[in-house]
Amino acid sequence: MSKKKRRKKNRVRLRRVSDPGTAPGTVTAAPGALKPVVHVFRYGPDDLQEENIEKVDELRDMLGSSPVVWINVDGLGDATTIKNLGEIFGLHALALEDVVNVHQRAKVEEYCEHLFIVVRMVSRPEHLESEQISMFLGKGFVLTFQEHPGDCLDPVRQRLRMGRGRLRTAGADYLAYSLLDAIVDCYFPLVDDYGEQLELLDERITANYAPQLMHELHDVRGDLMFLRRAIRPLRDALVKLMPDPMSLISAETQFFMRDCYDHTIQLMDLLDTFREMCSDLRDFYLTTISNRMNEIMKVLTIIATIFIPLSFIAGVYGMNFDNMPELHWSLGYPFALAIMSAVAIGLLIYFKNQKWIGGSNDVQSKKHDEE
Repeated sequence: MSKKKRRKKNRVRLRRVSDPGTAPGTVTAAPGALKPVVHVFRYGPDDLQEENIEKVDELRDMLGSSPVVWINVDGLGDATTIKNLGEIFGLHALALEDVVNVHQRAKVEEYCEHLFIVVRMVSRPEHLESEQISMFLGKGFVLTFQEHPGDCLDPVRQRLRMGRGRLRTAGADYLAYSLLDAIVDCYFPLVDDYGEQLELLDERITANYAPQLMHELHDVRGDLMFLRRAIRPLRDALVKLMPDPMSLISAETQFFMRDCYDHTIQLMDLLDTFREMCSDLRDFYLTTISNRMNEIMKVLTIIATIFIPLSFIAGVYGMNFDNMPELHWSLGYPFALAIMSAVAIGLLIYFKNQKWIGGSNDVQSKKHDEE
């Protein structure tokens, strides 16, 4: 994929599914969206059941059958299924509308009997992209909606299957935290990769002046801004889950939420640092090009300065007056060349003493010797 297409792909597109003027709470499936696939985890301290279901009405009997039920829906292409899920779990119509309109920024909204949490999950299979994950937290259940199959939540699933940690013994609020924590942690490898990429760009800029380096630097800066737009709202959203007592989130789980919030702060610091590095590298690249141009202009100026007196001498002896004794002198031609050579050598020695030439090479050789 070309860089032009990649930059276009990363643009935030606020494209709503419903038409302007549609009644609030209208659930409309986006054209081309995948059909929903419903996967269910039901678990407690001593048991775990995992299955795919064909009809969402089966969930009515599953609610309350286990201490915690996690329903994950991959695909938003069937509005009827989403409405039925909203009816089963008592979800607000406005929240369901935000589920299918996947341009939402990260947020937390509290309704009567459930919390609605929106986060953005990032990945980079070929280019950087973002996917909305909508999460509902209620008493004994967590319901998640994803645009496409495939996510970064497999570590949570493995912990459930293996019974490791406190996930199986905790409530639905801890499951919600674990999902949020996994989504936040998936940012770190991406951000670290961009840090390594910036270090490589720094070395390449120092070594050469290839024009494509500026394009690569611009792409990295755009991706960092893209990540920052995804992380910053999530940081603000997590604040709403920590300070005040909430009926659906225990005080103990709020301590874990605080740790998740701390991770977002770390990500923001890294992204801000790397953005500054992009600006510094861009200035360094432009300065390097400017210095190279100055070196070229200096060499051309020195050449022109040397030839100015030589042109003067050649012009004087090229006037062809009869009363110029050197014109009829047998050694006149060698004499003129000797004067020109002496002038040129004298100018070169003067430029060398003034360190107008050879200075950069001396600095580079001195630096190389120190290394």
